[in-house]
Amino acid sequence: MASEPADTKHLAILDSATRMFLTYGYRNASMEKIAQAAPVSKATLYKHFDSKEALLAAVISNLCASLLHTMTQVTIESDNVESNLNKIATAAMDLIYAEDALAIYRLVVAESPDFPELGQLFYQSGPQTLLTQLEDYFRRLNTEGHLTIIDPVFAADAFFSMLKGDLHCRCLLSKTLRPSFDQKKRLVSQVIAFYMRGMRHVEP
Repeated sequence: MASEPADTKHLAILDSATRMFLTYGYRNASMEKIAQAAPVSKATLYKHFDSKEALLAAVISNLCASLLHTMTQVTIESDNVESNLNKIATAAMDLIYAEDALAIYRLVVAESPDFPELGQLFYQSGPQTLLTQLEDYFRRLNTEGHLTIIDPVFAADAFFSMLKGDLHCRCLLSKTLRPSFDQKKRLVSQVIAFYMRGMRHVEP
């Protein structure tokens, strides 16, 4: 019988660790339990990840990449700024309020005091990537003369902050509270309308 490919085992370990960490938390998910759930031997597990910290970092990076796939699918093809921002906001809402995204956020906040590198990894893999994408789009609007955005960095931060607000805080504090499709759609509509009014009245 042919042995299982190494990459298949690697993915099985990541999948097992992801479920364990998000369900039971970092401290309650032992390497032994992760290996059993994969299922692989502990020797195989340590061959792929030499520590529990390294495995957690890989899980966070992998989850962020998977969730950010939603944002990378947004295509900006028209000159209609409002329509484009609506696409970006809708994809961002699906990302921000995804069950796994909220679970990752809770996990990172809980573990960052003892594992500060994890917080930096999460920020660079998730929030910073989103901000950079939007900042680049705002700079493009400036270059093409569609709008005058004095500070693209602040503008991008303000945009995502409006989509999160108090709702995101409440969702993080409750494992059952997540906005419905209609609630997300209504929030996006309100944010876009408010945001566009603000951008059109900013003077250089």
